[in-house]
Amino acid sequence: MAERVTRFAPSPTGPLHLGHAFAAMVAADRGDRFLLRIEDIDRPRCKPEYEMAIYDDLRWLGLQWQQPVMRQSDRLSAYDAAVARLCNMGLTYHCTCTRGDIKAALSAPQEGAPLIGPDGPVYPGTCRDKGHASGAIRLNMAAAMAGLGEITFHDSGVRAGTHHRTAAQMIETVGDIVLARRDIGTSYHIAVTVDDAAQAITEVTRGEDLFDATAIHVLLQRLLGLPTPAYHHHRLIRDDQGKRLAKRDDARALAHFRAEGASPADIRRLVGL
Repeated sequence: MAERVTRFAPSPTGPLHLGHAFAAMVAADRGDRFLLRIEDIDRPRCKPEYEMAIYDDLRWLGLQWQQPVMRQSDRLSAYDAAVARLCNMGLTYHCTCTRGDIKAALSAPQEGAPLIGPDGPVYPGTCRDKGHASGAIRLNMAAAMAGLGEITFHDSGVRAGTHHRTAAQMIETVGDIVLARRDIGTSYHIAVTVDDAAQAITEVTRGEDLFDATAIHVLLQRLLGLPTPAYHHHRLIRDDQGKRLAKRDDARALAHFRAEGASPADIRRLVGL
């Protein structure tokens, strides 16, 4: 049986909470080899102390990972190369729209209620044919999907089964996603796709809130000639009101439970493992 390689990829922008513990333990439990990746491309929000706390919390949980740890801030050239390849294929364009511009375009009376995609409101294509020489780089979804037929991926998690996305669905419900932002030079979609391939991940485990992004990543894998891993989208850990936990929920931070005398076994029980 082939080796199963999984990963946990937190961002050091705040303390890990119960939801992170659940995600990390699911990934570790499902892999023969468990890797850690620090997603720190958003440099203004990432703090060294949070990165150190990630290592401390995961070790406390009893998790072990292969060294060295991959850090996205060290891999900007790999993301640049991936975006350049898509540009050279004629699948991109520059966009100068601000969030305010997009909101205004989508709120026009003739547009109706804006569709919400994996990245928020689906971009209306304002800059697609303007030929700007600079700005954010967007994927021309219609051009990208031409000739591919449909995007297919399998989930073994909460939405178990094989899922299909046609070109029409990708154009309408996802739209022209950002591949490279002006401030950080890349995007989550490019970075995670390139990094999963570089780490030879065989199964991506992550929360069901990222389910709709998976079709984007499979599309990018096909365009860039990268392998498609298996996917396992797991349930989310929620608070008493049913809201997904966020890093501002300090009362559910692992450091808080540690200070109160909880054990790693207590954490596993709290998250239902």
